[in-house]
Amino acid sequence: MKIKIRRTEDKDPKQRKQQMSNSSSITQFLLLPFADTRELQLLHFWLFLGIYLAALLGNGLIITTIAWDQHLHTPMYFFLLNLSLLDLGCISTTVPKSMDNSLWDTRAISYSGCAAQLFSFAFLIVAEYSLLTVMSCDRYVAICKPLHYGTLLGSRACVHMAAAAWATGFLSALLHTANTFSLPLCKGNALGQFFCEIPQILKLSCSQSYLREAGLLVVSACLAFSCFVFVLFSYVQILRAVLRIPSEQGRHKAFSTCLPHLAVVSLYVSTGIFTYLKPPSISSPSLDLVVSVLYSVVPPAVNPLIYSMRNQEIKDALCKLMTDIFLKQ
Repeated sequence: MKIKIRRTEDKDPKQRKQQMSNSSSITQFLLLPFADTRELQLLHFWLFLGIYLAALLGNGLIITTIAWDQHLHTPMYFFLLNLSLLDLGCISTTVPKSMDNSLWDTRAISYSGCAAQLFSFAFLIVAEYSLLTVMSCDRYVAICKPLHYGTLLGSRACVHMAAAAWATGFLSALLHTANTFSLPLCKGNALGQFFCEIPQILKLSCSQSYLREAGLLVVSACLAFSCFVFVLFSYVQILRAVLRIPSEQGRHKAFSTCLPHLAVVSLYVSTGIFTYLKPPSISSPSLDLVVSVLYSVVPPAVNPLIYSMRNQEIKDALCKLMTDIFLKQ
């Protein structure tokens, strides 16, 4: 009888210990596939491959051209070079793994790989948004205070502003990643997204501690919205200044530079707030998938077209670079 009681008493603590260790026993996560059939999986692979190669080509050409041409060593192009670097990193964090999963018909990503992906993506996306805010300041000074442009935005000031954007992304990613992966996870390992994203991991938490990370997300969203208000204010002032330009060509140039910038910032803010602050009642895998593609895949692919390939100075410098390369061969 004593032996029987001892076995019963030993069984419950063992079960409790096993339940408590569920979160630490997770060795991999399962990402959301884009399609279930093999044909659609391969279609997704080729589609993402095309987008990825276009992003690599566009951003790579911008980085090479700006670094090569001395005439483009100005604040605006310095920030564009940083933007292209961030775009390359951002799309390289999520798209290759998704392509690999579709090609080999798998969903798995390791625990450490998921943590690294979440950190890298958060770092790059926050740094890019911060840089876009800095770029709005650059355009404001260039158009509204052109006489003070050289003094306000010297080379040292530009380096400090770019470094601040990168540092903001790094610190934000470090804080969010540490908070997210310190939570106990006991609701499985399947994520409702094609890459590791904070809201999806929070759904797996079985502790009230997730409210701490949720609070950090709200604070981050408020800061992001404050940056958006600053960008909007800058472009209102720019619009007022542009309307005073007597030359139609000058107005067109200013509008073509500023309006796409405002559109990209608006896309980041709207999709980011929807992703991280939406109520669970309106959440669905297909909707989450579309929104995530809009802010993680589309901007790095189209930013080269929006910011640089429509710019005549970039086109001229790129033609000179290609000419020099062919002549040397």
